[in-house]
Amino acid sequence: MAAAAKPKNGRLCSICNDRRAALKRPKTLEQICRECFYAVFEDEIHKVIVENQIFKPGERIAIGASGGKDSTVLAYVLSELNRRHNYGLDLFLLSVDEGITGYRDDSLETVKRNEIQYGLPLKVVSYKELYGWTMDEIVKLIGLKNNCTFCGVFRRQALDRGAALLKVDKLVTGHNADDIAETVLLNILRGDIARLSRCTSITTGEDGPIPRCKPFKYTYEKEIVIYPFSIYSPNAYRGFVREFIKDLERIRPRAILDIIKSGEDFRISASTKMPEQGNCERCGYISSQKWCKACVLLEGLNRGLPKLGIGRSRVLSNEPNKDTKQTNGTKNMQSKQCGTLDF
Repeated sequence: MAAAAKPKNGRLCSICNDRRAALKRPKTLEQICRECFYAVFEDEIHKVIVENQIFKPGERIAIGASGGKDSTVLAYVLSELNRRHNYGLDLFLLSVDEGITGYRDDSLETVKRNEIQYGLPLKVVSYKELYGWTMDEIVKLIGLKNNCTFCGVFRRQALDRGAALLKVDKLVTGHNADDIAETVLLNILRGDIARLSRCTSITTGEDGPIPRCKPFKYTYEKEIVIYPFSIYSPNAYRGFVREFIKDLERIRPRAILDIIKSGEDFRISASTKMPEQGNCERCGYISSQKWCKACVLLEGLNRGLPKLGIGRSRVLSNEPNKDTKQTNGTKNMQSKQCGTLDF
């Protein structure tokens, strides 16, 4: 029987040596065909999961689903690997509605389509439901300058609260190699060396109620894009770091993984420690301070002092200002506890 005809034009795939190469992998610079790319992409993520023992059979796993490329690909790949390799996991989609008109409402439609396509149950929690404010309302009050502080703090806590409602064992997010490299550089530039070990760990929060895992830790963003903008973040410092990393990558393709490896290999002095974790006195959420960051920010919003808790501002009293006129129809903090997990 005659052998299959080889492609006449272009390089052959460096893996199968049969089909024409369709792309060059950013991470390895290998020229491979589309079929082999899909295979190695999925196999590498499976290897990360197995080698790091991320999951145990029978666990309930929430996938943080934003409707963006990272979480959409993560949901698909994880559901496929769970079926193919018999992980024995119960998977759920967990999405946060920040209340950003024209952005989150559209992306939530993508998540709802994922729910149907992948056959995964979906839970949506909203800022309005949890905190009494939407991001649109917050930005209307404070402007764009400090909106990332509010959104980041609220979103992290909202994911934890949603995961608690689902009674899951772990929460997985679509943070990729680019994201982690950015975080390593951010912590170095800010002098926050104590956080390096946490930001490079594939699983964090193991001493808390719900650990978080990053199966895409070594997966390049470019490859996630190949495999299938927030309007409120124009002033984010992370954006500058991201552009710097892209410049490094043009000079040295392995720059992203090199940065992650550097973060992993840092030797931190015994005198450099993360703040001890306790619980917020107001809502019970994990916090290294008397009040968690979400409670501080909400106190400022509800008292008409939106800059409270930003930078060096601090809450001066544990009692809300009784004379403060409440806005946006929200209740005071005592009736809208921001970190309670049994609501």
